[in-house]
Amino acid sequence: MHRHALVLGLAFLGLAILAVLAGWGFYQVSQPSDGGRTLGPLWPYVLGGAALLAVLTAALVGLGFYAGRHGWKERTDAPQPLKPRYRRPASRG
Repeated sequence: MHRHALVLGLAFLGLAILAVLAGWGFYQVSQPSDGGRTLGPLWPYVLGGAALLAVLTAALVGLGFYAGRHGWKERTDAPQPLKPRYRRPASRG
């Protein structure tokens, strides 16, 4: 139970930080200024966010392929298939 609370707490903290940074960025852009030159201080944050998104996407896709390659989706406690009781004789056609 505590692990789920920790994961949810960290997820909401990350979303809150992202929301604050987005709000700050929109506030900075909305200030009257001399045109597009005020976007200069914002570009490192945009590029950092894009890089973080790329790393997160690559990590999640990698985990998905890792699970698929190593059989994590297969049950290990599955019963063995039943052997047939008799064999049909081959036709001598």
